[in-house]
Amino acid sequence: MEELEKEPLQEEKEEKQAGQQSAQTPKKREKEPLDTETTFADMNVEGFSWYNPRKKKGKGDKIKVSRKEYWAMVRGAFSAMLPMILCMFLAMGIIFLLAYLWLKP
Repeated sequence: MEELEKEPLQEEKEEKQAGQQSAQTPKKREKEPLDTETTFADMNVEGFSWYNPRKKKGKGDKIKVSRKEYWAMVRGAFSAMLPMILCMFLAMGIIFLLAYLWLKP
């Protein structure tokens, strides 16, 4: 029974010793090379001293779309926007109805 009581105490002592050792000897990290090639945003902005108006924007090739495909895309865009537009009109109608009932003489 005494052995069971000693084991947790020994584990705590070992943990404390391990913590002290890691605090005494800090690990040296290897320096990673600085990445200077990655671009997150185009810094060619009008007004900066390095602005170059002739710099190409990198636009891709135009995709040729038939008339039928174009109108299918337009219908798809409108069908995606339709629920939100209906909700906005519904909310506006409710607001006008409440204002009418409130301001009614």
